[in-house]
Amino acid sequence: MNLINRKIIFCILTIVLLSSVFSCAPKDPVVFKGVKNIIVDMDNGGKPVLKGDVYFYNPNKLKMKLKTVDVILLVDGTKSAEVKQDLNVLIPAQSDFSVPITAQLALKEGGLLNTVLGLIGGKKYEVTFTGYIRVGVHGIKIKVPVSQKQEIKLR
Repeated sequence: MNLINRKIIFCILTIVLLSSVFSCAPKDPVVFKGVKNIIVDMDNGGKPVLKGDVYFYNPNKLKMKLKTVDVILLVDGTKSAEVKQDLNVLIPAQSDFSVPITAQLALKEGGLLNTVLGLIGGKKYEVTFTGYIRVGVHGIKIKVPVSQKQEIKLR
C-alpha cells in the first residue's frame, strides 16, 4: 500500500472514531433542580455540616454517571458552605434523580453562626449554588455548570 492510500485510510478512520466518540456525548446538559431535606448536623470532628438531597434531571436518552460535585453555597450573598464530593452515581436516562450531599460550613466567614442559627430557627434565606458537576458518558467526562438560586427555610 502506498503512502497516499495509508493517509486516506488514516483520515477516514480518524473521522469515524471522532464521530463515534462525539455521538455518544449527551446532547443536553444535566439540569440542577434544587435541594431538599436540608439539615444542619455535626461531623465526626464536631464541626457543623449541611446535609441534603440535591435533585437533577437528565434530559438525554443516554444513561450517565455522576462523578463529581463541586459547588459553593452563598447564603444571602455570603460564602457559607462548600461541597466537594467524588461520586460514582448512575444517572438514569430522561428522568429525575437525587444525590445526598454533605457541605462543609465555612465558619471563618463573618456572620455565619448567625446564619446557621437563623436556618435552624426557621428564617428564610436566599441560597445561591454556583460551581459545576462532572458526568461521565462512555468513559468521557463532561463538566456541567451549576448556577441556581433558591429560597430555603429550615424547620
